[in-house]
Amino acid sequence: MVLAVIKPFKLDEVREALSGVGVQGITVTEVKGFGRQKGHTELYRGAEYVVDFLPKVKIEVAVADELVERVIEAIEGAARTGKIGDGKIFVSPLEQVVRIRTGETGNEAI
Repeated sequence: MVLAVIKPFKLDEVREALSGVGVQGITVTEVKGFGRQKGHTELYRGAEYVVDFLPKVKIEVAVADELVERVIEAIEGAARTGKIGDGKIFVSPLEQVVRIRTGETGNEAI
C-alpha cells in the first residue's frame, strides 16, 4: 500500500503519472494537516489569523510489490514543486486483499 499526502493542485499530474506506470485504481481523500511548515498566517477583512492545518490530498494506491518503486518515482516526480509542503510518501505491506465482487484474493484482487 502506497499512501501519499500531496498538495491539492498536483493531483491531476500525479493521477496521470500513476496511469503511465500501470496503476489501475487509486483512492483520493481531501485532508488537512501540517508538517515542518507549521501552517501560515492569512489576512481576512483586515484581521490576521493563523491557519494551522493546510489543505492536502491523500492518495492511496494498492499495488503489487514489483510496481512499488515505479509508483514512488511517479508520485515523487509529479508532486514535487521544490518548495516546503510538497508532501510525504508512506509504504506499508498489505496483509490481505479481497475483491468483494469475485472473491479473488492477493495480486488478482489488486
